Amino acid sequence: MDGAAGLGLYPLHRCKTIHLVRHAQGLHNVAGEKEHSAYSSPDFFDAQITPLGWDQVDNLRKHVHSSGLSSSIELVVVSPLLRTMQTAVGVFGGEGYPDGIINAPPLMAEHILNNNRPAISSLNSPPFVAMELCRERLGVNWCDKRRSISEYTTLFPAIDFSLIESDDDTLWELDVRETNEDIARRGLKFLNWLWTREEREIAVVTHSALLMHTLTVFGDDCHPSVKPEICKPFNNCELRPLVIVDRSMIGSSSTKINYPRKIPRGIDAQIADPKRNK
Repeated sequence: MDGAAGLGLYPLHRCKTIHLVRHAQGLHNVAGEKEHSAYSSPDFFDAQITPLGWDQVDNLRKHVHSSGLSSSIELVVVSPLLRTMQTAVGVFGGEGYPDGIINAPPLMAEHILNNNRPAISSLNSPPFVAMELCRERLGVNWCDKRRSISEYTTLFPAIDFSLIESDDDTLWELDVRETNEDIARRGLKFLNWLWTREEREIAVVTHSALLMHTLTVFGDDCHPSVKPEICKPFNNCELRPLVIVDRSMIGSSSTKINYPRKIPRGIDAQIADPKRNK
């Protein structure tokens, strides 16, 4: 049985596929690459994505559709910041509105914040839900402070913001930056929340720091070459599918797919059950 030493088997209902995506290039990314202090400038408060970022979104959208992912993803979870929501709706949202006919609420309104992008429909798209636990590292950097939820609901009408308790951003602080350990703990809490969802295939659009510090917790029980594959830094608009495995029985629901053998009633029952023929 040595051939199975590197393999692992788990019941399917104790596994969940998550498609992790880092947001597309933002205005703050461009400025920060030139001068790191730009990240803490109020000029980049809740920065939206750049024209190049929208090109990245369009390319990832083509991949998602050509690979078949667009038909298998059941839910999109997104960080409530402009750059992540723009990326999420651009990649996983419905098509635009042909001839100006609106037959479904928009995931993104047209021309938001002086952006020339048309509205993005929610028609034939999975549901979208915003979640504070998958935000970027909190504090100090203005690009990581969100707008009010009441403003976001006008910009992204079909995104569900009901899981966010406060209209204003009460998590971001001007002079306190979240530590690596704290962001990893928050990321693990987020993954545990994902596990409570009924959906089996979920896309998550989030940020580099949360991904990096959360994923470094995993992979120590794998071949040494696997851990770098799991936790290497994400590029802008990179998609990386991973599988969550419930090895500690934290999930309480039973499988809806397994089919135990059922003995038919009637005179042929003995034929169907070999044990009765002994």
